Amino acid sequence: MNASNTRDRILDSLQDILVGEGYSGVTLEAVARAASVSKGGLLYHFPSKAAMLTGLIERLSALAEEEFREAREGGEGVVRVFLRTSLPQSTEERELYWAVIAALRGREDMPEEATRRVQYLFSHWGELLHEELTDPVLAEIILRAGDGLYMAAIAGLPQPEPALTREMIDRLVEASDKVRRPR
Repeated sequence: MNASNTRDRILDSLQDILVGEGYSGVTLEAVARAASVSKGGLLYHFPSKAAMLTGLIERLSALAEEEFREAREGGEGVVRVFLRTSLPQSTEERELYWAVIAALRGREDMPEEATRRVQYLFSHWGELLHEELTDPVLAEIILRAGDGLYMAAIAGLPQPEPALTREMIDRLVEASDKVRRPR
């Protein structure tokens, strides 16, 4: 098995433990066992718990950066991409975000750079929305609505009916189109 697959398997196992047991379940031994690697094999890829958590943040960062690129360069615009991606696209994506939130609870093991990276990922959408829209209040309403949809979805909270969600998004997009800066 190549190193990339082993590294991904370790991160998958870390993510599963964070989602299933929370941060308290994360130990090097538990992750190694779940990934079917020796502790030495785990340490080869991730020399510490902090390195594993940073690896998980890097995985999230890659996903978010692709969404940012799509929002800036694609034809949909920031508002549409943000609201569309505020609904998790897969179980894997939902679990990745939930795992990162669980990981943030272990602040003593989370390197400061990784914490700053997560803060950037969550705040950058707001920056992009404010850049695209001339109405700062509407930009904040859209940001908070999208964050609320996302948090409710990853936490498994009750969701509005899909038709109502589409109507909410359509109404926010319609309002944003009126105050969208020209590209």
